[in-house]
Amino acid sequence: MKAKEGVLEFLNQVLRSELTAVHQYLLHAALCKNWGYERLHGHYNHLANEEVQHSAGLIAHILYLNGTPDVERLDVVAHGPNVEALLRAALEFECEDVELLQRAIAHCAVVGDFTTRHLLEHMIEDSEKHVDWFETRLRTISQIGLDRFLSEQIKK
Repeated sequence: MKAKEGVLEFLNQVLRSELTAVHQYLLHAALCKNWGYERLHGHYNHLANEEVQHSAGLIAHILYLNGTPDVERLDVVAHGPNVEALLRAALEFECEDVELLQRAIAHCAVVGDFTTRHLLEHMIEDSEKHVDWFETRLRTISQIGLDRFLSEQIKK
């Protein structure tokens, strides 16, 4: 099937974002494990696996549209010196991802590609859940303090 105008460009932008997320969340998971925060390590691993699934779906859909998946480029992988910095970096990343997905979904609606739109709508649901998860963790830190928050992250 031939892609409608601009759809492959958006799909490759979203793919680059998802592949960046895989790397970022794998790094965050490793950092949290190294710092002794098993609960956060597990959640970041879960996020990385979810992003791998999104990436695989995007690659398959790009190929279905007779396009070429661009897997050679990544955006900057954000990290930080502590858990709070990781949470803030991940929140910023997910907010940018939601904005990109919103633009891509709107474009698909304009050009009448409802199959791609449906795929992206599924992905934006996950991204919005991620935004909520990171916002909740940062709000919890502001309410109870970083030390108390981190004490709950040591064991699953």
